[in-house]
Amino acid sequence: MSAFIYPSDTREADAIRLDEQDRAIVLATQEGLPLVSDPWSAVGAQVGMSGDEVLSRMQAMLERGVIRRIAAVPNHYRLGYVANGMTVWDVADADIERLGRTIASIEGVSHCYQRPRHLPHWPYNLFAMLHGRKREDVEQQTQVIRDSLGEAYRDHRILYSTRILKKTGLRLTAANPQTASTETDARG
Repeated sequence: MSAFIYPSDTREADAIRLDEQDRAIVLATQEGLPLVSDPWSAVGAQVGMSGDEVLSRMQAMLERGVIRRIAAVPNHYRLGYVANGMTVWDVADADIERLGRTIASIEGVSHCYQRPRHLPHWPYNLFAMLHGRKREDVEQQTQVIRDSLGEAYRDHRILYSTRILKKTGLRLTAANPQTASTETDARG
């Protein structure tokens, strides 16, 4: 597992200027945060500032929208979870916030969010990512979600992963903090 910094929308990030210290922090964390008890101090040691200052600057970059989130990114495949399915649900719009919170709290759900419908071809508005060691595990988890949705449920599908996409965090376009731009790497 590694921790990555995810950029906000690339167009927004391109418009935001980073000072030399913020750029140094981003460069030091491009491959992920160190997996130690105090990652902020470890990054601080690399860039010549205290862990508290690194944390403060990271929080400010989050607030400004330079980065969207800081998150642990497990490699599900290396952990033996090779059946990964995005479940998509057609549920009553009026209940979606409540249902989303309920589904997000179910064991095995790693992501849960609302997306717009694209009628008439795509009626699904609630998405929940499930991980299992085999497809039967994902199907059992799907039934738990189905039962939790109750009368708000209309339909669903399971979209199984067919390949692994590399996830990356915020990237600067040059290795030197003085010359790096704020462009982000859109791979992911």
